Amino acid sequence: MKLSTKGRYAVTAMMDLALHEGQGPVTLADISESQGISLSYLEQLFARLRKHSLVSGVRGPGGGYRLAQPADQITIADIITAVDENVDATRCKGRGDCQEGERCLTHDLWMDLSRQIYDFLNGITLAQLAQEPAVRRVAERQGLAEQPLADRRRTARG
Repeated sequence: MKLSTKGRYAVTAMMDLALHEGQGPVTLADISESQGISLSYLEQLFARLRKHSLVSGVRGPGGGYRLAQPADQITIADIITAVDENVDATRCKGRGDCQEGERCLTHDLWMDLSRQIYDFLNGITLAQLAQEPAVRRVAERQGLAEQPLADRRRTARG
């Protein structure tokens, strides 16, 4: 089981939005700059996140994206699933045809691990993650926690 950059970046971008909840929409350019994720990659991820009703877009001046649901209702598993990631530890993608079309000796072990990982990620919301001390320290270092978004945009533009 390997979580690709797609899932990692989607969670990171959603955390950026969660940290700005209540401050207005956040542009993908702002997320790209603060998180070091390419703008074109973010556009692809946000198309999927929007399709799954996790983010909503705001058009016009001052537009961008915001969470479509409260941060305490969006789980990490929701985000990873929305961008077509899976947490499957089996070789057979859960089909049970791992060894020449039949179930292998350890199939149930890997299925149980996959369920445990999913349950773990499904038990963590963006709001909970945003309150973690380590996350707060990083957000402060990045200037996300203490600086209102409008000030952050002005600072970035010089």
